[in-house]
Amino acid sequence: MTFNNYRSRKSLIKLVVINTLLFSAIACKKSVDVVNDTPDDATIVEVEKAPFEAPEGMVWVPGKTFTMGAKDSDAMAMPREKPSHEVRVDGFFMDATEVTNDEFSAFAKATQYKTIAERPIDWEQMKKELPEGTPKPADSILQPGSLVFNKDVEGVVNMNNYAQWWKWKIGANWRQPYGPGSSIEGKRNYPVVHIAYEDALAYCKWANRKLPTEAQWESAAQGTETQQIFTWGDDSSKIGQKSNTWKGQFPVNNTGADGFKYVAPVKSFDPNSLGLYDMAGNVWEWTSDLYNEDYYQTLPKDQVISNPQGADTYKNRQNPYQEEMVMKGGSYLCHASYCASYRISARMSTSRDSGSDHLGFRTVATPAMIAAKN
Repeated sequence: MTFNNYRSRKSLIKLVVINTLLFSAIACKKSVDVVNDTPDDATIVEVEKAPFEAPEGMVWVPGKTFTMGAKDSDAMAMPREKPSHEVRVDGFFMDATEVTNDEFSAFAKATQYKTIAERPIDWEQMKKELPEGTPKPADSILQPGSLVFNKDVEGVVNMNNYAQWWKWKIGANWRQPYGPGSSIEGKRNYPVVHIAYEDALAYCKWANRKLPTEAQWESAAQGTETQQIFTWGDDSSKIGQKSNTWKGQFPVNNTGADGFKYVAPVKSFDPNSLGLYDMAGNVWEWTSDLYNEDYYQTLPKDQVISNPQGADTYKNRQNPYQEEMVMKGGSYLCHASYCASYRISARMSTSRDSGSDHLGFRTVATPAMIAAKN
């Protein structure tokens, strides 16, 4: 079984440079507090009430102590998810759904904001995050665009070569998810995609929100529970019923047995026990945590960690040249044979400049943030 993280546009352009024929053809600081009195009954979520009514479109996620990271019974858990550890997260509000095209449109209209995928590519800046000596690609390639899943893949030689099912699409962005000629007309309630980290932060600033930490995200995905593998429980046979993921042979045949071959409108599947939708599948979601594949191994053992903010140093052996952030939840491309990231503990990474047609975000707000705004 092979797992791989999805690469940024810089990495794809690097592949263009290294393998021109292939791509011409398809032309945070860590904050850890130790709590010594771990409660025997960790189901605090059932008794902690919201301090006030949740803002429209948001859900209260009660504070609780839960098991973060790989569960002992999870056969698909990866080394980067281990070891599991007990975490205490204070209560917060979270968007019930991924941010939609309609919501992002309101932001873009109010601020005249242009996403990274809509801006010209700055080669001088880009080459700083590539191996020294990387030659500049042709100007015809260095055009605004984003990563799009190649729906025409007929066969795969090597599952480690993600370039076989990803292509750099000039003109692809949140307004044109599949490039020129495509649009979001009639898709107001679909999750917005092709959103880079900077874009998500800009939306958060406008909306008085934040991106969730990885710990907040896992707390929310657990719902009213504390040790589930999936956001609905531990039964893997319910994946098709509970989430928008790949059905069939990845990446050459998606049967659409769950009702959708690709991205689905928000709320197409049942929510978890807190009323949060699509915490598994549909599109990946940004978090505020810097990625470090060994981060969990550095945490104190046999102690409850309070409100962790993630690693303070970046580490990814597969991509040491540019810092990446943690993304959670998996997407419609996730399948057990390749990317079983519809599990709560699954954690993958992508660089801050990344956008793709299966990456979006949702936001959170603390009670203090809401009270201060009001």
